[in-house]
This record gives sequence, C-alpha cells and structure tokens, in this order.
Amino acid sequence: MEQLDIGYATPVVKSPVEILAAKVGQNWSHLAAAQERAIKERQRLRSALEDLDGADSSIVVFGSLGRDEFTPGSDVDWTLLVDGIADPAHFDTALEIRRRLKDLGHAPPGREGVFGNLAFSHNLIHQIGGEDDSNSNTTRRILLLVESQVIGRRDAHKRTLHNILHRYLSEDRGLWYGSGDFRVPRFLLNDIVRYWRAMAVDFAYKQRTRGNEGFALRNIKLRISRKLIFISGMLACFSCHLGLTPGEKNLFYGTKAVQPLVDHLQKTLGQPPLQLIARALLNYEELWQPASVLFGAYDRFIEILADESLLPNGKTPRKHLDELSFEELDGDSVFQEARELSHRFRDAVHDIFLKSETDLSRLTIEYGVF
Repeated sequence: MEQLDIGYATPVVKSPVEILAAKVGQNWSHLAAAQERAIKERQRLRSALEDLDGADSSIVVFGSLGRDEFTPGSDVDWTLLVDGIADPAHFDTALEIRRRLKDLGHAPPGREGVFGNLAFSHNLIHQIGGEDDSNSNTTRRILLLVESQVIGRRDAHKRTLHNILHRYLSEDRGLWYGSGDFRVPRFLLNDIVRYWRAMAVDFAYKQRTRGNEGFALRNIKLRISRKLIFISGMLACFSCHLGLTPGEKNLFYGTKAVQPLVDHLQKTLGQPPLQLIARALLNYEELWQPASVLFGAYDRFIEILADESLLPNGKTPRKHLDELSFEELDGDSVFQEARELSHRFRDAVHDIFLKSETDLSRLTIEYGVF
C-alpha cells in the first residue's frame, strides 16, 4: 500500500485500486462505497456470530461480501469450514448461524446448496480432480482461494488454505523441474480455468432448469464479476513468476522450496480480486488506459447493483434485472446498458491480456489459453 504524507497526521494508506485511479485521473467512488459497506457488514456479522467458531472451525463468507463489492440486495454466501475431528455439534452451529443471519435480515444463499451449510477441509484438500470432486466441492475450493473472508477465528481457514496450496504446488512437477522461461503453477491454474469454464456451462444449465428465470442479472454477473474472479486467480498464478524478485526465484525454484511459495500465494490471494488486479496492472504503465476502462466499467456495474432508486415499474435496477423476462431483454434499456458495460469490460480484458506486448499477454496465451 502507498502512504500519503499529510504532515504530522497519521499517514493515509492507499489501496492499489485508489493508487491506480489516481494514476489515470479517475475516481471509482462506487467501488470505494461497496468496499466500505462490505467492511461494515463483516463487522456486524462478527458481532452477531462471535461465539460460534473455534480452533477447528471458521465462519467464512464469499461472493460480493468476500470481494469487498457489497451492495444493497447482495446475498451473504457463507459456510462453516471445519478442519478437525467430526463433531455432531458442528451441524447445530451451522443451524444457529443460519438462524442469526435470518434475524439480521439475510435470506438463505442460492438454491443449489453450495453455501449456507458445513464444508470440510478433507474434501477440499484431498478431492482435487476425479469423480469425487463435485461441482460444489470445486466451487468451495476455488472461491475459498480467490474471494473468501473470515468472520471471527481464522485458524481453520488458514490451515485449509495452506494445505490446499501445498497440494497444488508440491505435486506440480513442471513448476519445479520445467525448462521454460516462466514459472507458473499449472496444476492450480488449470483448476481455476476449469472452474471458470464450469461457471459458463452451469449458467446454461441453470438457464434451462430455471426456465430462464433471473437470466438478465446472472448473465451480466457472468460477463463481469465472474470473469473478474477468473482473472484474479490467473494473475495470482502468474505472480509465482512476475511477483518474485530474481533472488526469490533462484531461492524458491533452485532449492525446490515449496513452503515459501505457498506463503507467497497465500498472501497474494489474501487480497480482494479488484485489489490484486490493480496491484498487478500498476506495474505496466502502457496498460493503464485499458485498465482505466476495465475499472470504470466495473465501477458503473457496481453502481447499477447498488442503485436503490425506483424505476417507473417500482423496482430498483437490480430487482428489475433479476425479474426481467427473457422476452423483454432486447428492448430493455437497463439490460442493454449493462450488456454494453460487459462489452467494454471484455474489450479491456482483451487489450490487457491478449493484445499487449507484455509478459501478461505472453503468459495468458501460453498458460491461460493453450
């Protein structure tokens, strides 16, 4: 974080997003407001749930609350992550968390049942790939890595993340013995890519099973916020090469030092996705213009979701998109603006990761595409 010197007062620490905004002469106020709402909501949950975790369990939140993009109407996706001996009391704790969240005004998470219940570290660590690695298990594991925040005690969360990353890295022979110019953890990256593609496939599945209900909002989220998750995970993997000094690379890869690389990735993935992406792009001044387009589109996307003013039909823009029928899409101004934002976001992503003469583009084409 960059510090702003204001004399004798305590220095103001600026986030990577704020620094990037200053570099390109922008003010992404809606991202800042969403981050503030997320921090306040996590504090509120911490007060309400402070007696329900322990050394063997962590209350973990995901989604917009985990990414610091919380807006009015956002769901609270949560799980009680257990890393310890099986105990029937864990189920009772999950039920109590569910009850207290309801008292706070939060509806249950999505209907698929991925969140709002128990998750066990054994499944997340040992079932990577293969028939036992269900969609739900993959979703919990990847989102635990790229967008999770802890409410209360961190012990179980920290151990689980460490052991997941240790598996990805220690079993990646190409990372330690490869002869290429770049060092990228392909086992981890391939799982992140797999999850991104699974989200796109599951979107079509949900479209069919739900009879197109909620299509508009889910479509825009897939095009923007879901894609952001993939980008941040990919950049975290690239940081195993781009984010290390020559001395660190010689030490880590020359001595096959798995643990320091696990620590590096755990720290990198501990940043919210927008901050992780901004931090990476700050290193490439030639990419600041498309980066400004990317973050500007995302800021407007968050503004639409956060807008509590009522349209002529008496609905907020978010509720309007959520309830918009499939047949109304082409003539709807709110959806068409959101769709145009997704195109701006997409084009900026292409300019940064596919069309630039930078290591980011070379790494994306070599590892993220083929």
